Amino acid sequence: MIITEIRIKNFKCFKEEFRLTLCKGVNILVGNNEAGKTTIIEAINLVLTGLYQGKSIRHDLSQYLFNYDAVRDYIMSLETTNILPPPSISIEIFFEDESCPAFMGDCNSKNNDKACGVKLDIHLDDKFKNEYAALLVSGLKTLPLEYYDVCWTGFARNYVIPRSIPMGCALIDSSNIKNRNNTDLLLSRIIKDYFDESDTVGVTQAFRQLQESFQTNTSISKLNSKITESCNLSSKSIKLGVDMTSRSAWEEYLTPYINDIPFIFVGKGEQAIVKTQLSLANKSAGKADIILIEEPENHLSHTKLNGLLKNISERCADKQVLISTHSSFVANKLGLENLIFLHNRQYFRLNSLSETTASYFKKLPGFDTLRIILCESSILVEGASDELVIQKAYMTSHKGRLPIEDGIDVISVNNLSFPRFLEIAKALHLKAIVVTDNDGDLNALRAKYKPFEDCDTISICYDSQIDDRTQIDGKPFNFNTMEPIILRDNSLSILNSILGKSYTSPEELLKYMKANKVDCALCLFDYKGDDFVFPQYIQDAVCKWSNHE
Repeated sequence: MIITEIRIKNFKCFKEEFRLTLCKGVNILVGNNEAGKTTIIEAINLVLTGLYQGKSIRHDLSQYLFNYDAVRDYIMSLETTNILPPPSISIEIFFEDESCPAFMGDCNSKNNDKACGVKLDIHLDDKFKNEYAALLVSGLKTLPLEYYDVCWTGFARNYVIPRSIPMGCALIDSSNIKNRNNTDLLLSRIIKDYFDESDTVGVTQAFRQLQESFQTNTSISKLNSKITESCNLSSKSIKLGVDMTSRSAWEEYLTPYINDIPFIFVGKGEQAIVKTQLSLANKSAGKADIILIEEPENHLSHTKLNGLLKNISERCADKQVLISTHSSFVANKLGLENLIFLHNRQYFRLNSLSETTASYFKKLPGFDTLRIILCESSILVEGASDELVIQKAYMTSHKGRLPIEDGIDVISVNNLSFPRFLEIAKALHLKAIVVTDNDGDLNALRAKYKPFEDCDTISICYDSQIDDRTQIDGKPFNFNTMEPIILRDNSLSILNSILGKSYTSPEELLKYMKANKVDCALCLFDYKGDDFVFPQYIQDAVCKWSNHE
């Protein structure tokens, strides 16, 4: 059984209904912070287990699980004559398997009576309508959660509980290292999943013996007698003891050891690896149909992460997997064809791009695949020298700040690859600027970027003048690139001063600049004077979306 689609409404960052389709095998969620990656994983786990951050949602319901804007709008409406209904949370999960009649029916937002799945609703309980009305009269500043109901419904309109949902789920969140009483409760639960009934009985009895031994210890007995003798307000004895009422008390007080070192004193990277590997190997993961993994790269070095990803790939080969990550390395390692890009409550898959673009990113060397969607906006340039000039131009016009300090990533991209990156920017409505040479053919340049001319988040910056010269000293030379344009807009003496040269002819200087592009760009980047003029198209690029002045 696999999940084919999830629909989320009013849960955390998703106010309007958000729909995400999932495929068999691995699904990789990538996106900037607050894009909703974690919320999607939490939503699936919540529906299938009834747990949020390890606690039952029935007993730990919080106003902060509801979309902030929905709650704000509701609270504000209470001061008006047009009072909005209290916000509710709805999460639907659609299954591919249609062999579960108890979960098949039209009780879903698709109104499809052949759909199979389950829905979680968190809403104001109708039984408390009168109490709620009285509460409104007395004034209300927060959600009346005491009158809310949490219920699961199969698409066949039958009430269910998470345990009866025919799909297992395992959540692995190595980023969240929580300790209580020097014990990691998550790891204790993971280890407990390895126990059969006889193991559980054995551990419980052993822990009870430790408790009883504490009670009968001579020092404790003397201390208890002293406490009782000092208390004159009661005729009953008062003793220091260990709580023996909980059947699972050992989970809170016993701690695992790694090479004789308590788990909480082991490095966080090792904790992450141990938790993930145990989670993948335990019985719960074995029974789970879907494995949810939150940012596996946390706390890990490159080599440790590589080994962990190999372990994930091997152990989850026959399961549906949903992974959230900020790491291009993780995305490349687990398969770019599985990428789901999230931005501004929207998503698309890499494979939904044109075939040539999808193929390009799958073959792209290095691990910079995700940079364009992990920044507020981007400036795409042709090479390292262009990148340095853009950085300097931005600093000059923005009081010394680097673009990245304002959320703008300057990305060096091969000229032919600009449209590939722009496809992603267009699909996700990302701000992207291309800074490119015109190469002496404005018509060809405009035709190349015509598919993006109707996109108000994409801008193409280039010099609009054409230099018809084609040679220097009888050899081919392109005069329609950045270096000749910089010389055109600045004097020979200024550039000689910046580069530490003494050329007497522009042609000789141009030949040097072409042969030493990066060195020249570095000299310009380090230049402290204010007499250098950046070409207009570069000035346009660095000031296009300047909202930081």
